[in-house]
Amino acid sequence: MYLPATDNPPLPPSLRGFEHIKRTWDEKLAKPLARLQPGEFYVTRNDEAIYTTLGSCVAACIRDRVSGVGGMNHFMLPFTPEMAEQRDWGSAATMYGNYAMEHLINEIMKNGGARKNLEAKIFGGGRILARLSDVGARNISFVREYLATENLPVLSEDVGSIHPRIVVYLPAKGEVLVKRVRSLHTNIIAEQETKYIDTISVPAPTAVDFF
Repeated sequence: MYLPATDNPPLPPSLRGFEHIKRTWDEKLAKPLARLQPGEFYVTRNDEAIYTTLGSCVAACIRDRVSGVGGMNHFMLPFTPEMAEQRDWGSAATMYGNYAMEHLINEIMKNGGARKNLEAKIFGGGRILARLSDVGARNISFVREYLATENLPVLSEDVGSIHPRIVVYLPAKGEVLVKRVRSLHTNIIAEQETKYIDTISVPAPTAVDFF
């Protein structure tokens, strides 16, 4: 007997302020998948996955281990130019780590997370841009220092080296899937990040898909 294919389940509503983040139903994970571009972040209370591609950029995955509310950011530079000397966490755009970290944590707490329950995992910071050879290392140093200052434990990390990464985070369970991208796509991601830093107010498209 022929059975017609069933439609994918409807996506749960995103939290307020995250309606602009592109989301689709992922068949392999059997759950909604939010896709982050450089300079974006996403927080959820639902059983969703969050996906991004990283070169020199860094992503912090943070969640409340009790409630499961959590999210991920994706930033290109550690500090806004005006904050580089003051080491202030405040900023005006999530392309910068000081702003991206502050707002990720604030949104998690605003949606039911408790600071005492927060835990982090960090990824990215690969050396793939010749013209910006220290950006990845600076991003790694920044995110480690920020989390230490905030007394947030880092449970695991995959940072540095010369490889771009694909990262999928499942905050409800605290699980992360990481894939180091083959050299075939390294030039694509390097070109993408070079364009992004040259026109940093406009997020660059993600050219590599995992699923």
